[in-house]
Amino acid sequence: MRTVVAVLVLLLVVGEALGLTGQEVLEKVDQVMNAPRDRVASVRMVLVEKGGATKERRVKMYQKGEQKRLVKFLSPAEVKGVGFLVLSDEEMYLWMPAFGKIRRIASHVKNRSFMGTDFSYDDIGSSTYSDDYYATVKEEDQKGYVLELSPRPGSDVDYSRLVVWVPKDSFVPSRVEFYKKGRLMKVMTNERVERVDGFWVPRKVVMENVRTGHKTLMEMVEVRHNIGLGDKIFTKRYLKKRLSR
Repeated sequence: MRTVVAVLVLLLVVGEALGLTGQEVLEKVDQVMNAPRDRVASVRMVLVEKGGATKERRVKMYQKGEQKRLVKFLSPAEVKGVGFLVLSDEEMYLWMPAFGKIRRIASHVKNRSFMGTDFSYDDIGSSTYSDDYYATVKEEDQKGYVLELSPRPGSDVDYSRLVVWVPKDSFVPSRVEFYKKGRLMKVMTNERVERVDGFWVPRKVVMENVRTGHKTLMEMVEVRHNIGLGDKIFTKRYLKKRLSR
């Protein structure tokens, strides 16, 4: 009996010592962030200038699977009706009611600011890391991992390096640093991470441009999962639809 116990203890120790590889941690992050079949969220978005001045917007966000996303602006009047549709990393569309035309987002502009926020079109449209990045573990302790991400060869990504803090209790990144050519450009933090419908969700996401001091806060006022979103929501026709709430 003692021999069996000793072997089990040894296996546990070895397993703990080996831990997870960086890529395994990153894949687990993707699995957790995309665990529900679909998601709909009412979002309070606040744009914060370096001097403290703010602009508030109300947004509705829909997601189905890892790829499909729809973002609709509800208020204020200057952005009401604007929509952003993502069908894949290479297929994104923007609807601006004032122009009455759907514009496809070309690959060379995916890194530009999305509607004056500190998120790029690619930031909003992407929902996985492991498809585009290799990950290595920089640090690990009892609470979590610090990963360093580098682009896979041929990946169409704007960042040359990412550093990601991943807590072991939820595997929802608490902090992500975005670098270009060795320079820190932006920092994203996920706050108030909690379970909603059994899925881990950051109720508040903050993206800061460290060069300008500008910030964008997204607060999930209401979040629902696995409600059976139909594919008709993720179409150009629905993209042009004006939502009241």
